[in-house]
Amino acid sequence: MGMPDRDDQKSPVQPPPVTGTQTAATAPMYTERPPAPTFQPQLQPESNGQWSVGLWDCFSDFERCCISCWCPCITFGQISEIIDKGSSSCGVNGGLYCLIGALTGCACIYSCFYRTKMRGQYKLQGSPVKDCFMHCCCEPCALTQEYRELQDRGFDVSIGWQGNVERQSRGVSMPPLGPPVMEGGMKR
Repeated sequence: MGMPDRDDQKSPVQPPPVTGTQTAATAPMYTERPPAPTFQPQLQPESNGQWSVGLWDCFSDFERCCISCWCPCITFGQISEIIDKGSSSCGVNGGLYCLIGALTGCACIYSCFYRTKMRGQYKLQGSPVKDCFMHCCCEPCALTQEYRELQDRGFDVSIGWQGNVERQSRGVSMPPLGPPVMEGGMKR
């Protein structure tokens, strides 16, 4: 006869069987924290239908007008991220704008769809045909107008959607997150 195999040796303490129901001995030690609230910037969706700035007022923000003129993909990317509420990024939309412009020479077709989407969100005057005409005839002025409209509605367009969400949430007090709560002390 020899030495018994290790498999034959029984440990004195067996774990309880898994039954699918929790008992007092198998209750979790820690409780989960409630999910953190999500914040959205306070938008001003109600509008009298008027744009806050005119199409030809683009020169009153000369820096933005220059950026929109020489590198419209930057202004467009920033605008589209806010209009899409962060579901798309400035870089991706700006890059797509450049690609469409390089392949077709008509990136304004892409940007006019965002103008139409923005008008729908804020109930601004206009029509899809007028949006397309404005972007095809004077893309920098149309982009600057949209950028300034978002600024006038409380967005800092240059920091993107997430930056605006964080900026908005700083004004709301949140309880400090402490260590997890233990139920019934420590048990073995």
